[in-house]
Amino acid sequence: QVHIVESGGGLVQPGGSLRLSCAAYGSLSDGRVWHWYRQGPGNQRERVGLITPEGNTDYGDSVKGRFTLSRDDAQNTVYLQMNSLKLEDTAVYFCILNEAYWGQGIRVTVSS
Repeated sequence: QVHIVESGGGLVQPGGSLRLSCAAYGSLSDGRVWHWYRQGPGNQRERVGLITPEGNTDYGDSVKGRFTLSRDDAQNTVYLQMNSLKLEDTAVYFCILNEAYWGQGIRVTVSS
């Protein structure tokens, strides 16, 4: 009943920036919490961060200071702004709505 669509991935050089988006469609509840995880080439899963309905954010240590989460509830959308990208940021990124609905995953490749 809820469908998540991710967009914004692609190839970027080290030090560059990229913005990912997740938009939710369907029967949405209030008080939505957005989580982000990523899976690198070795299939390890790493916490990226979360944003609460109030706009409070929390980030994993590996991305803190470089990534920024924001949300636009009028469009049922969350954004992940990624700056100062590193090679180790290469991964498939997933957004999760209320720990229940997953985006399809989108690939980010950081390479020179």
